[in-house]
Amino acid sequence: MAAVMELADENLLPAVYKEVSETFKAGPSDLSYLTFIRNFIQGIASPVAGILVINYDRPTVLSIGILCWSLSTGAVSASKYFMQVGFWRAVNGFGLAIVIPALQSFIADSYMDESRGTDFGFLSLVGTVGGIGGGAIATVVACNKFWEIPGWRFAFVMMATFSIFIASLVFTFVVDPRKRGSAEHDITKNSADREDLIEKRNTNSMSIWVEFWTVMKAVMKVQTFQFIILQGLVGSLPWTAMVFYTLWFELIGFDRNSAAALVSLFAAGCAIGSFLGGIVAD
Repeated sequence: MAAVMELADENLLPAVYKEVSETFKAGPSDLSYLTFIRNFIQGIASPVAGILVINYDRPTVLSIGILCWSLSTGAVSASKYFMQVGFWRAVNGFGLAIVIPALQSFIADSYMDESRGTDFGFLSLVGTVGGIGGGAIATVVACNKFWEIPGWRFAFVMMATFSIFIASLVFTFVVDPRKRGSAEHDITKNSADREDLIEKRNTNSMSIWVEFWTVMKAVMKVQTFQFIILQGLVGSLPWTAMVFYTLWFELIGFDRNSAAALVSLFAAGCAIGSFLGGIVAD
């Protein structure tokens, strides 16, 4: 459920770019600033979020991240000035930066190596379904009014409300896999090697920043991770541009329903591809 809401929240603003542009008299370059500031904060905060996941109870960290993005999403709906939207999108990026490492570490610690690719693929599939729902619904309702509230603002209010509900469920019911003990499954040598990257430290005598650099240097020595970073530098460029699909479809003449359908078809293909990719990886 957290993965569903995370992707839904990420796709919410791009789905209503046209209405946001009209409300704040903002052009495409201004809208790209909103995407940049969120991605920038999310990028620089993600490593620190990883340290939080290592040292603290993950359901609590996950709940805090969800609350952070939900409050910022609700604040966007109440924004009167474009710079306010930019500020709250930055806060939103920080919340997402906390949530994503926590979600991924849950999968890594909950399943065996032999099935982990499929599990990550299924997580991506489920999350993309949330993105389809959040983006499509927001696009369709954006031009309407609900109790005198513009549709795009109402979509943000609803997203914030559902996210707060999910945060409460996560905090109340989710159990950190580390608390279940090792009796549930064997710890493989590869798992032990990964543990060594984070366990050989003295948290009582080292600040979180020293610990951050220690862990980062250990991870960066893994050659596979180095190639993943190089791939990401190039591979992230088209994905960043794709957030403008809905706006582009509307500007070239498609109505909202058609634009939502086209973007949903694209996202459905991504969901299936992610799941199949996980199966192939296993």
